[in-house]
Amino acid sequence: MTAVAATPTVPYLRIVRASALYDLVVTAAFATPWTLALLHTALDALSGALGLRGFPELDLMQVFYANLMGSVVLVWSALRLLRPQAIHGLMDGIARVLFSVWMAYALAHGGPEILWVFLAFEAAWGVVQLGLYPRARRA
Repeated sequence: MTAVAATPTVPYLRIVRASALYDLVVTAAFATPWTLALLHTALDALSGALGLRGFPELDLMQVFYANLMGSVVLVWSALRLLRPQAIHGLMDGIARVLFSVWMAYALAHGGPEILWVFLAFEAAWGVVQLGLYPRARRA
């Protein structure tokens, strides 16, 4: 076993990569207007089937901001997959805290209740990456 493999950094980098893969899967559909429309329809239908509040109709600026967010997250995810570093886990953890706060804000103001699922994953990834970062940094 090499000295690098024995450090806490290696498992942490696996977590950084796993969170990036999760983001790719969850966020890819936000990156284009066409895939966003399909995702919007699917999530609205799922919400309705579960008896939850649905989604408002999309307008041009919502699509623009969703596409912007989706594009940035795809690039950020690719970086974490191809060149994972402990600092990327820290920054991603901070971003997830911010995303979680804004999801909670949306929920508190009548946003689609299916956001609770996404909020749970965002908060979990944030807690894991922020909680384990100090140990990985010391390594």
